[in-house]
Amino acid sequence: MKAVRVHELGGPEVLKVEEIPDPKPGAGELLVRVHAAGVNPVDTYIRSGALGRTAVLPYTPGSDGAGVVDALGPDVKGVARGDRVYFSGTASAGYTGAYAERTICQVSQVHPLASSLSFAQGAAVGVPYATAHRALFGRAQVRTGETVLVHGGSGGVGIAAIQLARAHGITVVATAGTDQGLALARAQGAHLVFNHRSPSYIAEMFSSTGDRGFDVIIEMLANINLDKDLGLLAARGRVVVVGNRGRVEIDARQTMGRDASILGMMLGNTPPAEMLQIFSDLGAGLADGTLTPVVGREFSLDQAAAAHRAVMEPGALGKIVLVP
Repeated sequence: MKAVRVHELGGPEVLKVEEIPDPKPGAGELLVRVHAAGVNPVDTYIRSGALGRTAVLPYTPGSDGAGVVDALGPDVKGVARGDRVYFSGTASAGYTGAYAERTICQVSQVHPLASSLSFAQGAAVGVPYATAHRALFGRAQVRTGETVLVHGGSGGVGIAAIQLARAHGITVVATAGTDQGLALARAQGAHLVFNHRSPSYIAEMFSSTGDRGFDVIIEMLANINLDKDLGLLAARGRVVVVGNRGRVEIDARQTMGRDASILGMMLGNTPPAEMLQIFSDLGAGLADGTLTPVVGREFSLDQAAAAHRAVMEPGALGKIVLVP
């Protein structure tokens, strides 16, 4: 089968398509024929070594994808050959990542893919929607009636956060950097949208709350926005740091009068029981159409390097996926 392989850490150019043997599922595992694989920023951090942990080389990147169950290992129940599924995680982050024509998953890592969703949409669920869910409900403990600012509302996590918040009766304000991004965030349910390239957008956003501030801010680029976020919070407001690409200087005094909180978040820290609940909630929303992933761009496996460059560029419009 064809798979993207990484033999040395470095830039996007280290992603190479190779022919490797088909993997075989073991006990409690299944083989998925991959129809689409999600490309996440974390994939680029692992590839470059920026996460501070060493990947076992060589490896196939990717944790998210969607496809059809091709074969079952021993002791697999609840899944059948031919089932349409999406997955979040693979059985081995080394040999059988998602950037391949086939991959091995544990039963707990696969979920039914609603017939109304394409495989590309299924590949857009795992990391983005689980991240948004945990940021909103696990870390911020957002409540119905509160107001949330999604700072970066046109990317995969941003769109997921908008849809999830709206589904729970939460007022949503979102930012983006282009007219297309603003239109997309609005179409996904944001009540108000603001262009973060406008010199006056901070004052305009604060004014939109009646000068009260936001209860929760979902922050995708803390090194740029965190200090400004603190000035936008309401009393007992919370900023959840979902993304960051460098150091930032803040005025911590801004948190004091508001009793405000800065909450870090990494999906890999999610306890197993909480992760099960997250995907149960997501499954219900995907099935009834409340949640609808948006795919912005599709690349072939041969274009994995271009996909890794694209996922780190500003102005995201939905999810980037690879199609084997």
